[in-house]
Amino acid sequence: SRGGREEAPVTKPFAMDRARLPPGMARLVASRGGKNLSAHQYRFSVLVITFLSYMMYHASRKPPSIVKSVLNPTDEQRRAGVPGWAPFNGPDGNEMLGQTDVAFLAAYSVGMFFSGHIGDSMDLRVFLTYGMVGSGLFVCAFGFGQAWEQHSMAYFIFVQIAAGVFQSTGWPSVVSVMGNWFGKSKRGLIMGVWNAHTSVGNILGSLLASAMLKTGDWGNAFVINGVLTIACGWLVYMFLVVAPEDAGHPSPHGAAGEAGGDGLLGGKDVSENVSDGAVGSINHGSNHPVSPKRKPQAAGFKAALKIPGVVTFSLCLFFTKLVAYTFLYWLPFYIERTEIGGVYLTPAQAGRLSTLFDIGGVAGGILAGYVSDRFNARSLTSAGFVYLSIPVLYCYREYGGSSMTANVVLMTLAGALVNGPYALITTAVSADLGTHESLKGNARALATVTAIIDGTGSIGAAVGPMLTGWISAHTDDWNNVFFMLYAADLVAGLLLMKLVMKEIRAM
Repeated sequence: SRGGREEAPVTKPFAMDRARLPPGMARLVASRGGKNLSAHQYRFSVLVITFLSYMMYHASRKPPSIVKSVLNPTDEQRRAGVPGWAPFNGPDGNEMLGQTDVAFLAAYSVGMFFSGHIGDSMDLRVFLTYGMVGSGLFVCAFGFGQAWEQHSMAYFIFVQIAAGVFQSTGWPSVVSVMGNWFGKSKRGLIMGVWNAHTSVGNILGSLLASAMLKTGDWGNAFVINGVLTIACGWLVYMFLVVAPEDAGHPSPHGAAGEAGGDGLLGGKDVSENVSDGAVGSINHGSNHPVSPKRKPQAAGFKAALKIPGVVTFSLCLFFTKLVAYTFLYWLPFYIERTEIGGVYLTPAQAGRLSTLFDIGGVAGGILAGYVSDRFNARSLTSAGFVYLSIPVLYCYREYGGSSMTANVVLMTLAGALVNGPYALITTAVSADLGTHESLKGNARALATVTAIIDGTGSIGAAVGPMLTGWISAHTDDWNNVFFMLYAADLVAGLLLMKLVMKEIRAM
């Protein structure tokens, strides 16, 4: 009866769910007299916290590229009194620096495959917290090598391997959390904007590391980024709500993985019907409370690999990430050794200038997401970007040194075209495939699918910097490095052609 409906307890389900809220969020709700936050407010908090989290993951990866020229200075810098740092200041210094990059990225790529499945099987908030704290500690440990007078290659290799393992927890976790809160509608644009965290993190890490170099202390370039990463880990632990059900709200995917969530912070979504005042109650014409969250079994690797497009996009990301991470780890080093308008820049100046590549990357990620949403063409958009990047990279190599203006314009454009497909595949495409209809609503495949795609891409991310270090050390000709980049982009585009033709026929 109507009277019976009025007497139904609407706060009990949330009281039960509140045990799953993070400590900081539970206190915030308690300070509001027990009144729950709306789905929009939770989505905004998830957007901000995951953005800051992965921003710091990327910021903590930038110091190695900024300090390379300090660890292994040029002959001119040595004559000016810059001694470098053993073991990297020898004749094979570039190759040894490349080996530290490979140690990190190889551990990262291997750890990624395990992290995705582990993340799908446990509390992602706790998993992400462990990853951030561990990552921050080992980033600091690399910097402490200066204060501790460490000159052992084994020490730096170990630190990079450990940092890579902990960093592998990040991407599957944040993409999975975002996939839990946001439906498929406008996913490309939403995640294109959100994915700016990679470029913002690169910029922040470059600026912080460059600022530390001015003091003559390369170790602090690592320590400051490591400490901020640990601080973000505390923020995740205290406030990140992994899924709507944990806060007494329904999933935007419904019971069978239907798309929902028409907008960045709101729009037409099943969560719209959650009453802010009657926490745990949904106005669907009945007074049934939100049922306790039941965790479905995490999808296995075989099931994830059978999803159409997973293997193709994984291989494509191998080559696109190879190009992106070559720039991530070697661009400041390349700039510092390239004459621009008749002038050579200092390591700090080269680090600051390299941030323009990431600024272009922000625009490229957003543009790729918008275009792919507008035409419902993820493959066509990705292929178009990688094909266009080839002539732009050629122009950057040939004409980037003619003047500072040409360098700025071409570097920014290259950043947009290189990072656009990389951002699209690792965010919207991964989330699309992780909630594919073949999974029958099992959203717990999200982290596994994301791990397969980004784990494969991360192998390419390890190969690119390694080959760059070897090629630059043995040939002393950066043209050969750029030939490698052209070839990688060409293969990435060709891999997508079957899916591109399918999308074109569907238009």
